[in-house]
Amino acid sequence: MSIRGIYTYINEIRLKVFTEVAKLSYNYKDGDLSEMDLIPYRIVPGEIATARESVFLERAIVEERMRLAMGLNLRPVSEHAPVSMGAEECVKPEKYYQPPLINVIKFACHACPDNEMHVTEMCQGCIAHPCQKVCPKDAITFRNGKSVINQDKCVKCGKCADVCPYNAIIKVERPCVKACKVDAIGSDEHGRADIDYDKCESCGMCLANCPFGAIADKTQIFQTIQAIRSDTPVYAAIAPACVDQLGPNLSLNKMRAAFKELGFEDAIEVAIGADLCTIQEAEDYMENVPSQLPFMGTSCCPAWASMAKRLFPEQADCISMALTPMVLTGRLIKEKHPGCKVAFIGPCAAKKLEASRKSIRSDVDFVLTFEETLGMFLAKDIDIESLEPNNTMHGASGDGRAFAISNLVICQEQFEKDYGKKG
Repeated sequence: MSIRGIYTYINEIRLKVFTEVAKLSYNYKDGDLSEMDLIPYRIVPGEIATARESVFLERAIVEERMRLAMGLNLRPVSEHAPVSMGAEECVKPEKYYQPPLINVIKFACHACPDNEMHVTEMCQGCIAHPCQKVCPKDAITFRNGKSVINQDKCVKCGKCADVCPYNAIIKVERPCVKACKVDAIGSDEHGRADIDYDKCESCGMCLANCPFGAIADKTQIFQTIQAIRSDTPVYAAIAPACVDQLGPNLSLNKMRAAFKELGFEDAIEVAIGADLCTIQEAEDYMENVPSQLPFMGTSCCPAWASMAKRLFPEQADCISMALTPMVLTGRLIKEKHPGCKVAFIGPCAAKKLEASRKSIRSDVDFVLTFEETLGMFLAKDIDIESLEPNNTMHGASGDGRAFAISNLVICQEQFEKDYGKKG
């Protein structure tokens, strides 16, 4: 995930961690996970820190990221524990997520100030003092001609910022708190971010918006690759949002060949499940709205559906009961290939928790984000250019492929580029 679509140092570190964990899993044998001790030194080489105050802190953060990327819990900060503590859990064939999915690496957190009105250096010390005049709590005084806000009196109404002629007053919000729309993030006793898991929907927005990279989610990269290396066939179920997510050269007509290079038995597009979900939701809508329900919301996003049911229980029945495209596709694959495993490849962390539900575990075994899957491609050093194009995936409609795209014109252009015909 990137901050507002910008590729940053944090994305670079994340991708390096995913790549190294993928290499570790592809090369794993005989219970030897000692390579874990060397990975932080490959990702953060040398003696000089590049982003934080200490190279030792940078490596310590990488170690925690690596543990999360292997599906392990964070280590206790106050106790000595090797980075490989409990790593043998990764190798268990039925390893599922151990909550929590979204984690705060405490010593990476900047303890950002939250919800403060702040006077910047742009204050010109004007004699009109409009900020002081409009403050309802007399929280603004002047020191050396400059405006000063008493945070104990301030009620964060923002009136001072509205009237400042120099835009010198700003509202400072912690980025992760601002991004979380369910008020799940607070502060611990040291002012660092703390997640209330009773409220958290695991949407990943805090992770994507933390500019210090202090929030990370667990992955199943290691477990997926171990399944691939076993005798059980593993199928990749690829979400409709895959276009350009795995690099500019990996178009739909090369997708199957690319995933077979990773070791998957085959790649199947979840757009098929999207077609089936659309039909089922349309039938539910026609049958129930407005005769029994005032409206119907989609069930496809687990984070949204869970949030809507929790915050608006009186309208919980208005959420469609249709199975999501991921689950429908997983069931189709397992009906056609009994005894196989299914790995869903998509854009969202929330799908990881959806797949971990007991009612769904039998349909989807692993969930990887596009970013995590890209780490697998880098680990295998696959030459996309040399892959032979395969002119189809598995027969979904153009509408199914457009399931995750708001601009249908862009979707149509991409479809014609990949397949040379209209969908």
